[in-house]
Amino acid sequence: MTTVLISGSGIAGTALASWLREQGLTPVVLERAPQLRRGGQAVDVRGAALHVLRRMGLDTQARALANHSNGMNMLDSEGNEIFRSEEFALSSGSLDSDDIEILRDDLVDLVYARNDGIEYVFGDSITALRQESEEVLVEFEHAAPRRFDLVIGADGLHSNTRKLAFGPESRYIDHLGTYLGVFSQENYLGLEHWQTWFDNGTDGGMVMTVRDNRELRIYLGFAAAPLEYDHRDANAQKQLIADRLAGFSWEVPGFLERMWKAEDFYFDVMAQIKMDTWSDGSVALLGDAAHCAAPTSGQGTSLALVGAYVLALELGRTDDHELAFARYERRMRPFVEENQALALLDPRETPPEERNARTDAAKNAIDLDAVVD
Repeated sequence: MTTVLISGSGIAGTALASWLREQGLTPVVLERAPQLRRGGQAVDVRGAALHVLRRMGLDTQARALANHSNGMNMLDSEGNEIFRSEEFALSSGSLDSDDIEILRDDLVDLVYARNDGIEYVFGDSITALRQESEEVLVEFEHAAPRRFDLVIGADGLHSNTRKLAFGPESRYIDHLGTYLGVFSQENYLGLEHWQTWFDNGTDGGMVMTVRDNRELRIYLGFAAAPLEYDHRDANAQKQLIADRLAGFSWEVPGFLERMWKAEDFYFDVMAQIKMDTWSDGSVALLGDAAHCAAPTSGQGTSLALVGAYVLALELGRTDDHELAFARYERRMRPFVEENQALALLDPRETPPEERNARTDAAKNAIDLDAVVD
């Protein structure tokens, strides 16, 4: 039976494990963190990804946990309202669509609960990959080496698997000129199913209600060329945000004050990953590790769910993993390119109608039932 090591227990890796088991393969999920990662932003499940969720039997549960919004408004840096809408929101598009906006950790929990009996290894990471004739010898930071038939990197934008198998991140990353931090707070503002954006033309952010208005997700970001900073020093990252947003009024000073005490603070560059190929021998990449579209696309989660489904089904169709990888990439690449293009639309210059039309086309730009020769 084919054994598959999946590096990363996020949406892509956890979904892949579920589908691989259904195809008769034996997945093992490796996660650097000591447990499933918590926190993060609200994510969208759209178009083709909704069909994947239904095929997993998770559609009803996901909709029960979905975040609902009655609209949004946009403020300038001084707190003056520029516009408002009760028809669409920048984070989720048209409010009358069938799409699901859900917190990342809620979605991971749903898929993880489906994976009872699958081996998960927490608190460890890969240090070396040695491809042999028919197996991959994997060395770990803590555990003894193990052999697997295949290795899949589903470990995000800064993929360790990609670095080990394909080379340094600098070869593949395309910075979009923006950095973003996100953290959660209780709903001390008393907002009800609403999101407020604030922007001075280059820097800004957004606050939105989640979990039936009990909590807020606060997003703070700024435009900048690639920066040198310690990726593991949260205080240094918070200082970058505090310095750039110091001139904002409205509730932003309070956001910055609360940011310093936030325990689930997450910060990263908005960037895309672009590669000529997503596989090398017995190693392949999935989700953000292969083709991060950037959160501004709104499609990263959908790409992860669809990619996991397509990759697992292709591996289940043949014993030739290189053929399966090639088919997976041939089916996914046009879908990825359509959705990466969404991240390049400037919300200040793209009318909502145009953005919604582009999103509708991109989110359905793959036929899940198509047969690949």
